[in-house]
Amino acid sequence: HVQLAESGGGLVQAGGSLRLSCVASTNIFSINTMAWFRQAPGKQRELVATITSGGSTNYAGAVKGRFTISRDNAKNTVWLQMNSLKPEDTAVYYCRGLSFPYDYWGQGTQVTVSS
Repeated sequence: HVQLAESGGGLVQAGGSLRLSCVASTNIFSINTMAWFRQAPGKQRELVATITSGGSTNYAGAVKGRFTISRDNAKNTVWLQMNSLKPEDTAVYYCRGLSFPYDYWGQGTQVTVSS
């Protein structure tokens, strides 16, 4: 069983930046897709970005051009660099690891963007 631990959340003003980290309890080389999701109060959890083991990335339209996902398999870590943050980016951000049939989730880290 793989455990994922997010960190790096916090309170930031609009226009600022944060870098989220997701550290896995074991090697993530075999986990095909790592992803970041977020859930704002009263809303459904939504996909933010994905990255495959080969390095291919995909972004939600709302964050494209502002957020960057990356991974380092040797460090068992996935990052989400968030720039030009907006109040609507406020949410709990979750790390997810997908490798059929396994599906791993972290506990989340709160990101709050003030206007």
